Amino acid sequence: MTFEDGAFSATLAAAAGDDPVLRAELRQAFRDSLEHHIDLLRRSRCDANWVTSAQRIRSLAASFCADELMDLAAEAGRAAPGDPVIVTRLEAFLEALGTR
Repeated sequence: MTFEDGAFSATLAAAAGDDPVLRAELRQAFRDSLEHHIDLLRRSRCDANWVTSAQRIRSLAASFCADELMDLAAEAGRAAPGDPVIVTRLEAFLEALGTR
């Protein structure tokens, strides 16, 4: 999976300015939060927990202008709880994010 991060990078740049350390910290905080929410989604056993986790991922994505992730989170919200396909796709997004 390729992560198109134009808007995401622009958002980080706007928040961090010319400080590469702060930019890296913000990117890591985003990644850590996403990892946490994907774990909650993976462990969800009821509709309400699944939808709440998907909504939190979507909100996180919206905060950082990560459009591709917002679409994945919206898709997760419509999926059945425990859907392994969407969880795998979210994990692939997380992995692609970590490789940049």
